Amino acid sequence: MKVVLIHTSPVSLNDLKALFKEIVPDVEMVNIIDDSLLDEVKKAGHITPAIISRMCAYVQVAKTLKPDLIFNQCSSVGEAFDIARKQAECKTLKIDEAMAEKAVELGSRIGVVATVASTVAPSCNLVRTKAKDAGKDVTVTEYLVDGALDILMSGDVDKHNELVISEIRKAEAENDVVVLAQGSMTAILPLLGETKKPVLTSPRLAVERVKKELGL
Repeated sequence: MKVVLIHTSPVSLNDLKALFKEIVPDVEMVNIIDDSLLDEVKKAGHITPAIISRMCAYVQVAKTLKPDLIFNQCSSVGEAFDIARKQAECKTLKIDEAMAEKAVELGSRIGVVATVASTVAPSCNLVRTKAKDAGKDVTVTEYLVDGALDILMSGDVDKHNELVISEIRKAEAENDVVVLAQGSMTAILPLLGETKKPVLTSPRLAVERVKKELGL
């Protein structure tokens, strides 16, 4: 079986490769990376017609590879993928869908911690959509660590971790469950130690959902 992943940066690539090897080792993983997508959405603060156009083009390219599933890696362009996935003709998945569903299962007060401003609205909207689908009322609170992803990509991992952990602690105190909007925050989990509330990240939950979707 084959999964095509559409990425907006290489940051999560190795982590996802490791998760695929662990959880779905017999699935072929093909990666399309366009870092201009993330740059453009960060500058605009929202998806643009050009982002939607390129995302649709990448789904068309993915289709030529005859995948069993097309996977969107970036929350910031998730709403563009929602448009593009209508053309997919195969199963599709956004990296944060399984996480949003689990958050709704676990609590009614949900804190969303993000390190990119453009991710805040789509991530929060996804949680609200999943809550509506589940017939549940939730309160979603935003926690933006603005610029933290840029700090991480510049190589200052310790500073990134310090800023994000501080915001996670604040969100944990004020909510039933905390959602980390960027997959790049997964590496922080061991540094958190014991948490009083569930803290969810998307990559593992997403790859477990890939396994389920493919019937493996």
